[in-house]
Amino acid sequence: MKQILLCLCFWISCTVISGQTVLVLENALDYAKINSPEMRQAEIALSNSRENLIAQKAGLKPQLNLSVSPVTYSKSQRLDNRSGEVYINESLTSSGVFSLNQKILPTGGSISLRNITRFQDNYTSSRQSVDPSTQTWENNLSVNLTQPVFTYNRTKADLRKMELAYEDAYLRYNLQKLALEKSITQQFYNLYALQMNLLISKDELQNNQDNYEIVKNKVQGGLMALEELYQQEVNLATSESNVYNQEVNLENAKDEFKVNIGFPVNEDFDILARIGADTIIVDIETATERALANRMEIRQRDIDIEYSLFSIIESKTINEFAGEISAGIGIQNLTQNSVVNPTLSTPSVGISFNIPIFDWGERKARIKSAEGGLKSAEINLESEKLDIIINIRRSVRNLTNLKNQIEIQNKNVENAQLTYDINMERYKNGDLTSMDLGLFQTQLSGKKLALTNAIINYKLELLNLKIQALYDFETNLSIVPEALTIDK
Repeated sequence: MKQILLCLCFWISCTVISGQTVLVLENALDYAKINSPEMRQAEIALSNSRENLIAQKAGLKPQLNLSVSPVTYSKSQRLDNRSGEVYINESLTSSGVFSLNQKILPTGGSISLRNITRFQDNYTSSRQSVDPSTQTWENNLSVNLTQPVFTYNRTKADLRKMELAYEDAYLRYNLQKLALEKSITQQFYNLYALQMNLLISKDELQNNQDNYEIVKNKVQGGLMALEELYQQEVNLATSESNVYNQEVNLENAKDEFKVNIGFPVNEDFDILARIGADTIIVDIETATERALANRMEIRQRDIDIEYSLFSIIESKTINEFAGEISAGIGIQNLTQNSVVNPTLSTPSVGISFNIPIFDWGERKARIKSAEGGLKSAEINLESEKLDIIINIRRSVRNLTNLKNQIEIQNKNVENAQLTYDINMERYKNGDLTSMDLGLFQTQLSGKKLALTNAIINYKLELLNLKIQALYDFETNLSIVPEALTIDK
């Protein structure tokens, strides 16, 4: 239902103009989060980990069981060789067992309550039998406690492992969302760049068409040589070919983008990007602090360290000296042929030890191996922090550089436009050839493309910094995922 509603919101939020869907970045991201195979796999893994944790917690609650055998009938015959008499025994039994088991999380022990009720109707055919029929009611109630000693709490450790597994799956899910956001955003802006290339190529084609009409009129009036018309025809054909090439590149990129976000292949869309040259100032120290505080990879390395600690604990339990204390008390009631026997109490207590003698160094070697894994996990944590710091510093420097590039490209576009306008007047006055004007046209188109690419590169680097620091510096909002919750 959640996916259906999100799909509906996606289609409603897309503006349709003359049958053409206009796609914005937010819609593409929402749609990709539903249809991306990677996200679906990550969501399944997260769901599995969550259910495993729920199952582990459910196992810590009282476990009630009832086993019933309504009817059990048996008949046996035995021949007495001395007397030649045949003994016949028939038995009809009904029984039930009710048990309640409870694990004790703080100590790792367990306590159980067990009640066995059984009725037996027994008939024996024999000449010596005084009472051939015997009816017996029996009820046994017992309480037993088991507590391991001189070892670690396995119940608590297993629960903690499941919690770490769920947290790790949750972090992987959110990291996959960030990776998807980066990938789809890059593809989206690439489409936008191709779309802008097409628009610029169409503008260039329109200019060449206008120039062709001017040259054509001047040639017909005898004001310009025929060779200029031939050259302008070449320029016009080149512009038409360039427009067609840009259209092909755009359509191919659109098809690939449709597949990646799950958009219907047979439907078309246009890209609407909020591309602006607005830049922001980011402080390296602030970005680094936020990254070290928020990055999920650091928490993943912490989880690896916890797993390594569990490995050391488990290695120490190999051939370990350990024991178990057990205690119980039972009450037995027996009624036979309406004769009530005295109630019997059956207490029990015991202690057992496992005492290793010699293991040829197995335990020591496994502990050293586990300690090596812990050192490796700690090194990975420090390396992760260092990589984060380096990447943040690089990203902030890149932003500053790209900001300067935008300013330079803006100035280049203004100068190229003024140069083109001036030379267009010269061309109209016959002071410039069409080939020379074409060079100025190409220069203007190149500067416009360079400005568009500079802005896109800045936007992508800003997104990269957002992912690196888990902080949106445009809106000044943290994007750390919500805390984990278990409903059951």
